[in-house]
Amino acid sequence: MEETYIDSLDPEKLLQCPYDKNHQIRACRFPYHLIKCRKNHPDVANKLATCPFNARHQVPRAEISHHISSCDDKSCIEQDVVNQTRNLGQETLAESTWQCPPCDEDWDKDLWEQTSTPFVWGTANYCGNNRVTWLQACVFPSLCRMFCHGKTMEMHSN
Repeated sequence: MEETYIDSLDPEKLLQCPYDKNHQIRACRFPYHLIKCRKNHPDVANKLATCPFNARHQVPRAEISHHISSCDDKSCIEQDVVNQTRNLGQETLAESTWQCPPCDEDWDKDLWEQTSTPFVWGTANYCGNNRVTWLQACVFPSLCRMFCHGKTMEMHSN
């Protein structure tokens, strides 16, 4: 069983297409090929059913119930369900003890106390003796009104 499991994981392993027996497809391309071939062979596709445990398994409709009862991939899903039901009562979420660190920053104050104005490409604007940039004008509504209405501001290009 172990050897067949490892063998089924080999991406270069050739698999036979259920829609066209002449097609030998690498395992890594098989899902894409199934979709393409299903569209190209609708008559064969109507005669096949897809396994609910593994979409790569295309089985004749008459044999689907037998396949479902004996599918190797069924055990993986059943084991997951069993594990989830066992862990359902055991899972308890720990309450978070995280607290926001104290913040001593005052960005508005820092901006006003800044001796050099931030560089903004393509603009050099002045309000009286104070240089006002687009950034400052957008941060402070009063400056924005002055900036947008052109009050006491002149545009100087560098």
